[in-house]
Amino acid sequence: MSPRRSLRARLTLTLLGVVLLGWVASLGAVLAFERRDQTRAVGAIVVLGAAQYVGRPSPVLRARLDHAIVLWHKGIAPILIVTGGRGTGDTTTEAAVSQRYAVQRGVPTSAILLETEGRTTSQSMAGIAALMRGLGRNDVLLVSDPFHMLRLVILARRHGLEPFASPTPTSPIAASPVERWKYALSESVKAPFAFIFERNSQ
Repeated sequence: MSPRRSLRARLTLTLLGVVLLGWVASLGAVLAFERRDQTRAVGAIVVLGAAQYVGRPSPVLRARLDHAIVLWHKGIAPILIVTGGRGTGDTTTEAAVSQRYAVQRGVPTSAILLETEGRTTSQSMAGIAALMRGLGRNDVLLVSDPFHMLRLVILARRHGLEPFASPTPTSPIAASPVERWKYALSESVKAPFAFIFERNSQ
């Protein structure tokens, strides 16, 4: 092998090693954030949207809402923000379904704000930041599935929020080892991209 090809091979292996180490570190961070509950008094509790079926929250969304509603009743925050737009073929938004579910469980409509425009997690976070600016606060408690928390915190900070994480303890995804690892592996790739490429909207 010529010196030039040998150098190219070493550089390629070094680059692959760096990428692998970075991915392992990212996966470790995703798994660490799964177990981190930072519940504290904040300006608003934020529930990240998930699927709804003909006006009823999916098991994943219901688990997130149940956790957030318990936190609201404990007085963690005066406001509950629910997110999620209208999917193809849907007649209502995820946020509207979440609002109705929360109201049925004792949260007054006046205490619920809806973010319905975001089509991605980053867009939803931008809408949440706008709602929080209207409240004169930027501290939020993010509620979602455990695998989701690291990327949510990254995106929230990108949009000028002061985020704290409170993963739902009853996630149907986390209850399945296969599903948990599938989503964790996916997030281990998405989280670095969110950190490097997402633009700060401040």
